[in-house]
Formats: sequence, structure tokens, C-alpha cells
Amino acid sequence: MNTANPSKEKVEQIILPEELLTHWQGHRALTRKTIENFPEKEFFEYSIGGMRTYAEIVQELLSIAGPGTKEIVTGVTSAQNENIAHGNSKQKVLELWDEATREINENWSKIDVGRFHDEIKSFGLYEGTVQSAILYFIDNEIHHRGQGYVYLRSLGIEPPMFWDRGDI
Repeated sequence: MNTANPSKEKVEQIILPEELLTHWQGHRALTRKTIENFPEKEFFEYSIGGMRTYAEIVQELLSIAGPGTKEIVTGVTSAQNENIAHGNSKQKVLELWDEATREINENWSKIDVGRFHDEIKSFGLYEGTVQSAILYFIDNEIHHRGQGYVYLRSLGIEPPMFWDRGDI
């Protein structure tokens, strides 16, 4: 091992793919709880300081997770589409969230561990590796869940505990 510059050494694997998926699905379960905590009207209409409503933010998340993992598996690139039909129904959004969770699980089982360092261009725009794309999907969700927490608190609603990622 090159101890002078260990960052140049590639490690085969630090976390098992199943462990990473469980970690991500824990975050998805927490984001789902965050969606559930919103009153219906405020989910679609409330915003602070010109930011998007939480429904619009969740549409972004839905446009990334399932389609992004599908793109990794199939190699077929398509533009990101945030126009997701939900009929202004929070229940429909939750159903779409659950559908995306199933899609992630299905796609995940088709990603060979050897592909995590493969170069890809997510949605035809974002260059990186399979691993960096997945980490972005997770980080982006966490970032936007934080916005949801701010919205909930400003509405006088206690958001779920950030560590409560059970019930996957």
C-alpha cells in the first residue's frame, strides 16, 4: 500500500452493496415519515422565502431515485422529468414514493458490485461513477428532507427524529 498517498489506492469494497441499500432505504423511510407529517394543503402550497413547496421538492426526489437506478442498470439515458402526476393528493405521492422504493430495490439487485466505479453520465448531464451517482441521490434526499424539517417546524409541527430510520 502506498502510505505516502493512500487516497490514490483503490479499495475493492468498504461497505457491502446490501448495507448501502439498507442505509439509503432508511433515509427513504424517514423522508416518507416527513411527507406524512405535512398537512395536505401545506404539502402542496406552503413555502418559505420563495423556495419550492415540499410537494415540488419531493417530485424532484421521485424523478431521481427510481429512474436513476434504472438508468444505472439499463445504461439507457433519459432526461430527468420532475413533472410527476399526483393529482394534488398526498396519498398519491406516498404511493409513488413506495413504488419508487420498490423500483430501487428491484434495480439494485441487478447492479454488480464491480460496476460501482464505472463511469456514467446520469440523466445525460452529470458525469461521475455509479457510486458517486448513488451517493448524490442519497445526499440530495437528505438535503431536501432538511428543508422539509424547516417547513414543518415553521408550521408548528415536530418533524420525525432524524435518527428514526427504522421501518424500512
